[in-house]
Amino acid sequence: MQATAYTYDAQTRSGSVLLDDGTPLPFDAAAFDAGGLRLLRPGQRVRIDVEGEAGSATETDGRRIVLVTLQTF
Repeated sequence: MQATAYTYDAQTRSGSVLLDDGTPLPFDAAAFDAGGLRLLRPGQRVRIDVEGEAGSATETDGRRIVLVTLQTF
């Protein structure tokens, strides 16, 4: 799945992405570390692997990002 980096905190290595429908979805340090990245800037296109299902159209509970990597073409 593709998304756009929205926030990133270098100290905690966590942040959030915006899915293509505009839904924000947070990621933790484990997901960031799994991708082998060193830095992430807001606006970068990323590829994410997600586990779980969305609760509803407005809720993101149940979904968890397990991998964040840079989108390559």
